[in-house]
Amino acid sequence: MKAACEIGVFQGQALPNGGPTIFHLLYADDTLFVGELSKRNIKNIDRILHCFYASSGLKVNFDKFKVFGIEADMEEVSRWATTPGCKLSSLPFTCLGVLVGTNMNLTKNWKLVIERFHKKLSIWKSKTLSFGSKLTLVQSVLGNLPTYYFSVFVAPEGIIETLE
Repeated sequence: MKAACEIGVFQGQALPNGGPTIFHLLYADDTLFVGELSKRNIKNIDRILHCFYASSGLKVNFDKFKVFGIEADMEEVSRWATTPGCKLSSLPFTCLGVLVGTNMNLTKNWKLVIERFHKKLSIWKSKTLSFGSKLTLVQSVLGNLPTYYFSVFVAPEGIIETLE
């Protein structure tokens, strides 16, 4: 991707105030490409992914290939996203369990996080586990999930009480 940006095949997104240009973010086996919204960029990402597959043998899941247009004419983006398997999507979306593209200062946008806590601490689990196992489950959920979410967002008032 760095080489593709250097030779002008892909236009990344420059950060403000003279910051670096971002063209992709990686986490485990997930990749988020960030760039100028253009038909050329969309087609070239598709080509780059096909070249990656051909050279590495690692399968690319094109079912997850989504294009998000931020402050863009969605009809135009829809016309550009004609690559096989390419789907048009919109904000907000979930990436690695975190809601992206929404105002997390609003309590209503924490509903997904609260539901995730409830799911992890569901009633049926508490009925089938010993006291020690319940304690371990609660410590695991309440110890890890908040660290994950609170490292990304500042919780509005009331959310912490709700989670407790």
